[in-house]
Amino acid sequence: MANTQASLSGLKREDFQTVINGKKTDLYFLRNRSGYEVAITNYGGAICAIMVPDKYGKVGNVIQGHDNIQSVINSPEPFLSTLIGRYGNRICHGQFQLKGKDYQLAINNGPNALHGGPTGFHARVWDARQMGPRTLALHYTSAYGEEGFTGECDVTVEFTFTDQNELILEYLATTNKKTIVNLTHHAFFALAGVADPTPTIDDLQCEINADFYLPIDDTSIPTGEIRKVEGTPFDFRSMKAVGRDINADDEQIRNGAGYDHCFVLNKKEEGELSFAARIEEPVSGRTMEVYTTEPGVQVYSDNWADGYKGYHGATFPRRSAICFECQHFPDTPNRPYFPSVVLNPGERYMQKTIFRFGVK
Repeated sequence: MANTQASLSGLKREDFQTVINGKKTDLYFLRNRSGYEVAITNYGGAICAIMVPDKYGKVGNVIQGHDNIQSVINSPEPFLSTLIGRYGNRICHGQFQLKGKDYQLAINNGPNALHGGPTGFHARVWDARQMGPRTLALHYTSAYGEEGFTGECDVTVEFTFTDQNELILEYLATTNKKTIVNLTHHAFFALAGVADPTPTIDDLQCEINADFYLPIDDTSIPTGEIRKVEGTPFDFRSMKAVGRDINADDEQIRNGAGYDHCFVLNKKEEGELSFAARIEEPVSGRTMEVYTTEPGVQVYSDNWADGYKGYHGATFPRRSAICFECQHFPDTPNRPYFPSVVLNPGERYMQKTIFRFGVK
């Protein structure tokens, strides 16, 4: 019933309906009591619109996405605002060992495996169940051997849009055989509102609750060091403009072509739901806070976009979005001292991340 009214985003369900490998794709709307809206397709769990107000009450879309299913499938940015799995971020040379056995994943990012491979969770049709106007559950069973991963992995992600304009993502995964799991959502946030062209994030004010970050090599794999942010372009412990140090003469900035690094979140205890980051967009006054149970957040400053087209003719130039991918650390299977990503039969992988939108 919640899906029949006209959408704030102007997106239409029929533009997202097709059949892929016998499974139907569709578009689902979450609406809160204030009438604001989130639109999600079950193809890759891609969020296509988040409609929230600016300081003048003007509602705009603050996430980069597409307005039809073919554009989602064929996006120049395959991970544009999608669910990511079975392993978010990079694994060096796509290789790791588990129980003494060697595994080889597809190489899809320079010499490395990225985001679960070319046919990862972002490119799968999930089973969708809408539970009332505010909640959508997506379910997917990742087959044994899919993209080179061991074990059958059963995954549910629940999206809830609250009356406080919070988008809550709750993840649950189980396996029948020891495997590795690192799930996240690759939302490309553009708080100024998507447009033609979407404004850059240079003036976006950002705070990240992290005293340490993970330096990377020139293929974006963590070196293994856990480095203090103090005295580096990675110090966001108090608010500063994203663009202030984004082109700094710094080896780490060069290696990431900007920010594309995992920040080690300050936690009192492992797995606690705590504050991760905050951004404020000075022109619109829109704000977003991020809370997560995860130990890290990959902050990506959209360094590779080239102005490709998306939602209602909007264009997405370089650095017109920022991503906060709450997750475990990259290349963890090859770094035994990073928090473990191993999931055993009988255990439950659980994660909760909240994106809270507001105005200043």
